[in-house]
Amino acid sequence: MVHSVPPRTPRQPVRQRPRLRLLPVSAAVSAALVAGTVIPVQPLLPAPQQAQAADDGKRVLTVAVSQSVDSLSPFLAQRLVSTSVHRLAYEYLTNYDAKDARTVPGFATAWRPSADKLTWTFTIRDDSKWSDGRPATAEDAAWTFGKMMTDANAATANGSFTANFERVTAPDPKTLVIELKKPQATMTALDVPIVPKHIWEKVGDFSKFNNDERFPIVGNGPFIVTDYKADQYIRLEPNKDFWRGAPKFDELLLKYYKDGDAAVAALRKGEVSFVSNLTPAQASALKSDENIKVNDAPGRRFYALAVNPGARSKDGERFGNGHPALLDPAVRKALFQAVDRESIIDRVFQGHAVEGQGYIPPRFGAYFWEPSAEQKIAYDPAAAARTLDRAGYRRSGSGKRVGKDGKPLDFRILCHATDPNDKAIGKYLQEWWGGLGIGLKVECLDNVSDPWLAGDYDLAFDGWSVNPDPDFVLSIHTCGALPATRKDSGATDNFICDKEYDGLYARQAVEYDAAKRADLVKRMESRLYDTGYMNVMAYPNAVEAYRTDQIKSITTMPEAAGNLWGQDGYWSWWSAVPADGGGGSGGSSSSTGVAIGLGAAGAVAAVLGLFVAMRRRSTAEDRE
Repeated sequence: MVHSVPPRTPRQPVRQRPRLRLLPVSAAVSAALVAGTVIPVQPLLPAPQQAQAADDGKRVLTVAVSQSVDSLSPFLAQRLVSTSVHRLAYEYLTNYDAKDARTVPGFATAWRPSADKLTWTFTIRDDSKWSDGRPATAEDAAWTFGKMMTDANAATANGSFTANFERVTAPDPKTLVIELKKPQATMTALDVPIVPKHIWEKVGDFSKFNNDERFPIVGNGPFIVTDYKADQYIRLEPNKDFWRGAPKFDELLLKYYKDGDAAVAALRKGEVSFVSNLTPAQASALKSDENIKVNDAPGRRFYALAVNPGARSKDGERFGNGHPALLDPAVRKALFQAVDRESIIDRVFQGHAVEGQGYIPPRFGAYFWEPSAEQKIAYDPAAAARTLDRAGYRRSGSGKRVGKDGKPLDFRILCHATDPNDKAIGKYLQEWWGGLGIGLKVECLDNVSDPWLAGDYDLAFDGWSVNPDPDFVLSIHTCGALPATRKDSGATDNFICDKEYDGLYARQAVEYDAAKRADLVKRMESRLYDTGYMNVMAYPNAVEAYRTDQIKSITTMPEAAGNLWGQDGYWSWWSAVPADGGGGSGGSSSSTGVAIGLGAAGAVAAVLGLFVAMRRRSTAEDRE
């Protein structure tokens, strides 16, 4: 089978009974997590919970989620909760090691490039099959990539990975060959779910098919999606035929909670097993609970202020109602000069975060960049006022800053209604910017996607999780990520299009020397910092908690000081062992698997992956 890109095809680069549930960890557990051990659980379920769990006959792991699913189609999904489900339901060509994030086998067991690095050959495993019983082969992978190459709608979520593909073939069931237009450094980090051709080739319009009407959904990952109700739950069951071994819980239930306090209350009652994105107050309160562990680990996410640079599409049309004053670099600089990041870390995150610098979090040391003393925009309200004065934004008699059109500088910022950090920081920004004579309206919405995609915003609270290979999170700020027209959905984050940045992106994408590529990535971060369109305020910790009387052991990623929710892989939920003694450690490892310590439970084979769920915005975690 051969897939080639037609000459004129545009390349689009590129979220009632008590059941067993999972949650974040406490101080004592934090130390265990940092040591890379899996946390042993305390006694057993309280008597009422034990009785009902036994009557029900199922060991259910319930995870509280606060984000709505955008789509169950791997070709459209961009929100964290959706892509997390796809990590469980489908295999990717490769995965990430638990300890050092190196590439390890997934759907492919081996890979090799040609001498010129323009042809990559992947060996597809012969022990994987779809949940409907059909064998999963190289033909499925070739069809998946080929569809993304030839149908712009199928490239909505992950098109940046295939934009450079020339041709994809499957000469036999175990061999996948990808031919490139130019060398591509991300070939062992293609984070694209492989779907069954015999199911998906029947789909007509990929822009409208959300894969949420017929269940169970056919996949080849460790779990099978068996049911879904919008803003209620996603139900998954173990794939008994998964090549690495079936999960130990009888059911994984992702249960929707719009309110974080309600999710925490459910955790305390034993109604859910796991809760993520805890506030400092919630984490502190849970640490004293006997059967709850709070995990506070360095995160892979950045938390930023995104500025609307003037929404536009590739065809040159401008749209949206972003404030024109924000197109002035002096205004963007003055705003960030008036952001006290130390106070944000101390007062809002209360120490559960690190002060923001560059685009890539310090967890990814090779790519972490921070500005020099001369380049850094430090908190200095007086300097911010001088910046505005010099640029011609004077105060009126009432003390308001006035734009060059004579109108007051009044901005809007999009805020996620479910994120208390957005709300708290919004109040500080109103105070700090108000001191400059600038007004700010904090617009907290359940769904910020619609105004964001329409360009109807001035600023927004933004954040993405970063994966071991940063290409995707870098690609979303390229000109190529803009929507083709204003009616289309591109992969862009906030409509940034900068030629210097694009030039650096193109160079890093083909650079195989690790040190040279890291240098190019840092130069990209420097350029992004200087534009003032993405101002990183913090790198939040992963603060989460789970019930130890429901979960005997579970794998964090990475082993040392790792997180459970939002992993770039299926390791946490796949490896989880019920506290009732009904399950052993996770399934057997592949030949290149990594042994994960499970304390008294013994060693379990698993591979650790870093989380790539950097997807579109709608709640606090959705571009986590």
